[in-house]
Amino acid sequence: MSLRRELGLLHATMMGLGSTICAGIFVILSPAVEMAGPAVILAFLLCGIINMATMLSYCELGAAMPRMGGEYAYAKASFKGLPSFITGWYEWSSNIFYATLMVLSSAYMLSYILPIDKFLIIILLVIVFTAINIKGIKETGIAQTLLTSTLLAIILLFVGAGTTHGFRSNAFEPFMPKGPLSIIAAIAFIFETYLGVEAIAAAQAEIKKPEKTIPRAMILCSLILIIVYCLVVYVTVGIVSPDVLSESLTPLNLVAEKTMGHAGVILLTIAGLIAALTSLNSAMIASSRVACAMSRNGHFPKILRKVHDHYRTPYVAIACGSIFIIFFSIVNNLEFVVYSISFGFLIGFSIVNLSLIKLRRTKPHLHRPFKTPLYPLTPIIGIITSIGLLAFFNVKSLAFGILWGLSGLIMYSLKQKKPKIKRYAQPIDQIKTVLRCCVDFTHKHWDNAPTTGLT
Repeated sequence: MSLRRELGLLHATMMGLGSTICAGIFVILSPAVEMAGPAVILAFLLCGIINMATMLSYCELGAAMPRMGGEYAYAKASFKGLPSFITGWYEWSSNIFYATLMVLSSAYMLSYILPIDKFLIIILLVIVFTAINIKGIKETGIAQTLLTSTLLAIILLFVGAGTTHGFRSNAFEPFMPKGPLSIIAAIAFIFETYLGVEAIAAAQAEIKKPEKTIPRAMILCSLILIIVYCLVVYVTVGIVSPDVLSESLTPLNLVAEKTMGHAGVILLTIAGLIAALTSLNSAMIASSRVACAMSRNGHFPKILRKVHDHYRTPYVAIACGSIFIIFFSIVNNLEFVVYSISFGFLIGFSIVNLSLIKLRRTKPHLHRPFKTPLYPLTPIIGIITSIGLLAFFNVKSLAFGILWGLSGLIMYSLKQKKPKIKRYAQPIDQIKTVLRCCVDFTHKHWDNAPTTGLT
């Protein structure tokens, strides 16, 4: 049974924005300012442009293959076997961990307001959003749109109040106190603030007119994020000095208190809570759709492929994902969760860009309602950026990510029904296919200038 296509451009865009503007932006600015000073504004701008390069690959693949599963569907069409499983494994688990982080953040914030045990808050939040997700994608989209609209309204009020308040004299001097390399370090640090737009791809099987809506929603979402983030950073650095910001755990609250008083702090706290809830909602949508798609292809247990007869949602996958979210919330190992999120998304980004290159070579006649402009430059930037950012991970974070991938490989091997020698030979052959694609592509385009392919 197929899913219903009930998400239009507004709901799809709000899903991407709600998933991306998470609670992290409310605290991550302090260390970023310490790294780059006022030039952190430039870091957010460049980071958004770099992220856009990969999002253009999502646009082409999503418009051409609007199937359930997002990155997993693209990798399966390109490489099949092990590469597609690894992509789906990281996509599913990263969204589960992301949802865990958001529900923990929500519980901590609510516990300061309500005298309720944090664990009880976690259970209640997961149950509420599980029920909304099972009820239908339309209801989920409406809830996401309302929450994200409120979040954007508060952020715009924050920017407006800051602008009318006035900035410090020489607020942006010196602009780059620690040199150009500090901007690169800041980009690597803040990259996670742009993660989430790909949630649109995860729900692409439920988007109306996907050949037009998916590219428009992703591009619109990416542009809005760049504008919103740059405005927030511009106002924050303009009002509070970098020295003070770098020592604060809640930098935006400092600005809100200066411009709007205690009411501003309350509004920003509400905004942080809404940001966490919208991200939780999107992550639950994405993880359940990937699990259902992987189940249909035999990579996950068969029961996860079930779709509700009336609501037309993958209710078993949603419920199982919720159980995992509660479990990891109880374990409460934030270090493992955070490291696994970033590692998994970067692996997914790399394979999506590789999938675009592979399909351009192997399926040149595939109907592509949208073509990535400046191909092959944009997917190359996406691949280099994703792999390059992994170089900024410390040994512990890399170890977490690799070990989680190895646990997926064990599951993949157990699911194979072929004789033992063939079982392990097949993944090796598939890895060789991916590497051969990279080598052939490099030889073919090394001396060629990028060309524009937008139609």
